[in-house]
Amino acid sequence: MASDSIVIVGGGHAAAALCASLVDAGQGHRVELVCAEDVLPYQRPPLSKAFLKEAAEPLQLHKDGSWFAAQGITVHQGDRVVEIKRDSKEVMLSSGRRVGYGHLVLATGTRARQHPELSVALDNVFKLRNAADAQLLRHHLHTAAERELVVMGGGFIGLEVAATARQLNWSVHVLESASRLLARALSPELSEFILQHHNAMGTVVDLGVSIGGFNVQGRTLTDIQVAGAPRKTSSLLLSIGAIPEVELAAQAGLQIDNGVYVDRQMRTSDQDILAIGDCTSFDYRGARIRLESVQNANDQAKVAAATLIGSATDYQPTPWFWSEQGGLRLQMVGLWRPGLAVVPRAGTTPASFSLFHYAGDELLAVESANAPVDHMWARKLIEAGRSPSFDLVADRDIPLKSLL
Repeated sequence: MASDSIVIVGGGHAAAALCASLVDAGQGHRVELVCAEDVLPYQRPPLSKAFLKEAAEPLQLHKDGSWFAAQGITVHQGDRVVEIKRDSKEVMLSSGRRVGYGHLVLATGTRARQHPELSVALDNVFKLRNAADAQLLRHHLHTAAERELVVMGGGFIGLEVAATARQLNWSVHVLESASRLLARALSPELSEFILQHHNAMGTVVDLGVSIGGFNVQGRTLTDIQVAGAPRKTSSLLLSIGAIPEVELAAQAGLQIDNGVYVDRQMRTSDQDILAIGDCTSFDYRGARIRLESVQNANDQAKVAAATLIGSATDYQPTPWFWSEQGGLRLQMVGLWRPGLAVVPRAGTTPASFSLFHYAGDELLAVESANAPVDHMWARKLIEAGRSPSFDLVADRDIPLKSLL
């Protein structure tokens, strides 16, 4: 069945941004949005912070239902795509509906990685990936009698929740198997600063620990084996990473490479199917990577919209992302990797600074702590391809703006 519809699968930031870009291009009437969750697309970053902290905090919708209706966008809420039929250019929904497409866009995001020994849902074990997860965790944080939280995993989400729980006067214990926090994403210097910040908040952080097993009674986790010894556990947040949602794409025979493989115009191995956001892998500086960030979702959505309206342009990202952990605001631009030379730049307070990372004399990444102005200008430097000398960026008295 021929169709000129643009069917978007997913209800996250990438899907919402693509809807907005297509509306801006006058193509809203062609869009059908299929959301597995029974809620319109909403902001994900607040789920680990303000949404958890405030018992009455509502979800922050990207757009309300009246906006989608006014733009002519058909929304299927609470209806999951279960199969892609490439030959007939249709998707099959869990409700039994068949939706034809001219172009299909996969914005399926990620799911929380599960621990193989905790496959059964337990009343005091939580994850955080979507609104339902956040609502369960928030209720628990505001009503539980025992206010002790173990966080398994020292990544961004785990540390953001740890900080929020401390602000709610919970005792918090973070368990990380690596030798430092956020070891894959951030420099050792920034990792150490983050550790000190959480320690100052009263959070206990154990690094390089091994988790040997779990003891469960009924639907309750009672303790976990940490470094060979049992540790009583009244509440556990599993925050051990995310897995790209590629099952639909894989079942349809699309190329998978640590995510749905896309070219620079966001096309998959089927030219009528695009993919955007956290679920995709793409080329960046000669390597195939996958990014989980609002920037990536926004920028890929814009590129996908251009492709869909016949004005294709290449995706040439400048990755940037942020994290708020209690009173600590982290902002990063570019991608840090081991072996880079680091040049520190002092901020306006002892808790404010930036770290400039170079490969030879080329500036590749800048990490900032409580230094939003420096971050803004660092982004502009990297976007412009500028690589100021070490001595210039290290001198706090020289404005970064003057180096453009």
